Amino acid sequence: MAVKIRLARRGRAKKPFYHIVVADARAPRDGRFIEKIGVYNPLTAPATIEVDREKAFDWLMKGAIPTETVRSILRFKGVLYRKHLQKGVKKGALTQEQADKQYQDFIMQKDARIQKRFDKVRQEREAARRVTSGLDQPMKVGSVEVKQEEE
Repeated sequence: MAVKIRLARRGRAKKPFYHIVVADARAPRDGRFIEKIGVYNPLTAPATIEVDREKAFDWLMKGAIPTETVRSILRFKGVLYRKHLQKGVKKGALTQEQADKQYQDFIMQKDARIQKRFDKVRQEREAARRVTSGLDQPMKVGSVEVKQEEE
């Protein structure tokens, strides 16, 4: 029985929302699945991805095959990197402690970069909101320009 890690579409028309599921390859896309391991929302900027890294890693080590989209999601979240390190442990190139330390360092750096991206998007949205609401534009009082005070 071939097991795949793939996306199951949810949400209404033109508003997709996906569950990341482990399913038998013969099951329909939105049909029966073995386990739900995360969610993916492509409509947010940047896209929202929540994956249970432990479950995904366990399924990959058991031989589950991710689809192309799920592979890129798992690569982004660092699950495939952990699998790569685990192969090094099996071959004797690393100890388990070294692999765990490298993985934790990678996850901390990756989470910091993701947080920076979210902060940047938040600041851009705030700047756009301020411009459209007129908070960043100077007011004219008579013939003198006065910078509007923030509340």
